[in-house]
Amino acid sequence: MNRKITQLVTFLVLFINFAGHSQERLLNKAAIDYDAYSFKPAIDIYKRVMDKGYVSAELLKKLGNSYYYNADYVDAAETYKKLIETYSNDIGPEHYFRYAQCLKSIGEYDASNAMMAKFTELTSEDNRATMYQNDKDYIADIKRNSGRYNVGPFEYNSPYSEFAPAFYKEGLIFSSDRDTGNLARYRHTWNSKDFLDLYKVNADSVSDNTVTKLSKEVNTRLHESTSVTTKDGNTMYFTRNNFKGGKYVKDENGVIRLKIFKATLKEDVWQDIEELSFNSDSYSVAHPVLSPDEKTMYFASDMTGSLGESDIFKVTINDDGTFGTPINLGNTINTEARETFPFVTSEEILYFSSDGHPGLGGLDVFGTKIADAKYDGAILNVGEPVNGKMDDFTFIIDETSKKGYFASNRQEGRGADDIYSFTETKPLVFDCQQDITGTVRDKISNEVLVGATVKVIDENNEEILSTITDSEGKYSLSLDCNQGNFVRAQIQGYVPSEEYIGKSDGKPKIIDFYLERDTITAGFGDDLAKLLQLSTIYFDFDKYNIRKDSEIEVEKVIAAMEKYPSLKIKVNSHTDSRGKDSYNLWLSQKRAESTVNYMVAKGIEKTRLEGEGFGETKLVNDCANGVKCSAKNHELNRRSEFIIIE
Repeated sequence: MNRKITQLVTFLVLFINFAGHSQERLLNKAAIDYDAYSFKPAIDIYKRVMDKGYVSAELLKKLGNSYYYNADYVDAAETYKKLIETYSNDIGPEHYFRYAQCLKSIGEYDASNAMMAKFTELTSEDNRATMYQNDKDYIADIKRNSGRYNVGPFEYNSPYSEFAPAFYKEGLIFSSDRDTGNLARYRHTWNSKDFLDLYKVNADSVSDNTVTKLSKEVNTRLHESTSVTTKDGNTMYFTRNNFKGGKYVKDENGVIRLKIFKATLKEDVWQDIEELSFNSDSYSVAHPVLSPDEKTMYFASDMTGSLGESDIFKVTINDDGTFGTPINLGNTINTEARETFPFVTSEEILYFSSDGHPGLGGLDVFGTKIADAKYDGAILNVGEPVNGKMDDFTFIIDETSKKGYFASNRQEGRGADDIYSFTETKPLVFDCQQDITGTVRDKISNEVLVGATVKVIDENNEEILSTITDSEGKYSLSLDCNQGNFVRAQIQGYVPSEEYIGKSDGKPKIIDFYLERDTITAGFGDDLAKLLQLSTIYFDFDKYNIRKDSEIEVEKVIAAMEKYPSLKIKVNSHTDSRGKDSYNLWLSQKRAESTVNYMVAKGIEKTRLEGEGFGETKLVNDCANGVKCSAKNHELNRRSEFIIIE
């Protein structure tokens, strides 16, 4: 996105505090330009200083940021790379994050992930780091949402910048820096381009198939952008630089902030321009949109209470036209980076642009459901082709026709920023449902458990829903596959069992549960291995030592004997049928003794243990002498049992 326009996206105020010697005057001039968002002159000065051999961490930070805020991601990436390689001990996490964003924008995703890992290491409590840690497979998530739009051109683009489309009557209002009539001295030093004005097309007879500038009451010699009109077409809210009495107003740092203004249509002329009550000279307020009932305004700001460089807020519009107190939409939607350009559909879906949520590069468009004033739902990247490696923003859509517009600075465009039209062919699925079915059984007997409760519990340990198994021990339920959930099966007399189901593509899944009894009644002759649901203790061919993978099972027997001091057991060991019968009898006896000796070495009294080998006399399958069997089936016979004798 053209970074003149980024003034309308981000409200970052940074300060430069470094000095050279012979370059001090140049650097001071660059600092002044930089602090005033005059990034283009700042870039020129920084490059001149570097050409003269002066380089520092601060210079590279500011030069990289200047490129970054002008959407020159290639030069920004190169500068950040030099900064990190040369001054890794003198930079904070934010530059790793911006470098990661630049790398994504130029298609270097593996390198970007490496920088995000470093960013996460340096600031684990940052919401962006948490999202990255929880969803490292975000590219796959984005691909699942891709391919739902047919994107086409906007015939009214020019070689200049066009963005911020807004529905107005049968046409659009949008922002552009095409022929503004401004003199060169009024060019904005963010990127040395003309200031933005508002234009309309196909909104009335005057603008029928013609791009027409709004009146001078709306357009000034500074920026006008991002508008929204009421359904009756008589009230418009729009973004403008802080402009009073024909003069621009700077804050204490010399920055001309952004404000939202209101205009009323009278006799086909926008007039009675007034700024909204929650504007301020010390922070920016911009990009207004209205809720379907027009009782709430959503906007972007860096006001007090913001989590990042800019956040999405809402404010109530009272019946008398006054406004309530702005409220931040919270940290599910907002991050420590930029959330901006909101748009709310008739179905109460909030679309916005962000470079804080995982995306493809630069600003991406995201959507979330906000019905019933809930702002903690799933945040979904709308995917390609709306989103790409560059900045994608000012997304709007008509829910009835499924047609809409967005802006992007992608390379195939005609100007610095261009508007694109689209048709949505498949909706973004917010209520992703995944069908889960299965059977609940007794782990030992394999009998079905009728009337078992199967619950769905979210990651906040709150129960979402539950069901009961039927006469066949079966259950069926649906999960929200946009979030992680635990599926838990339980019934009186059994130890509950659960399985975690992460975010998914919604494909049906079968989960069978095998529950252990919470109380085991054992008696003479019972196999403790079965009662404890032990995995079979196997031996290697022609070996009698305890295998490593079987030690944990023997340890469970030891734990049971430690818990019940009166328990005595007999270890029955067996072989497969291969080899001589007499040898197998000897080998099985050695296996029984080996198991007993292992348990004695672990502290069990010898008087509580017996051992006997049965050779191949008690096979569990048909793999007897002369019968051809697989190695796997032979292995089933090389086992030990733990029979209760007291």
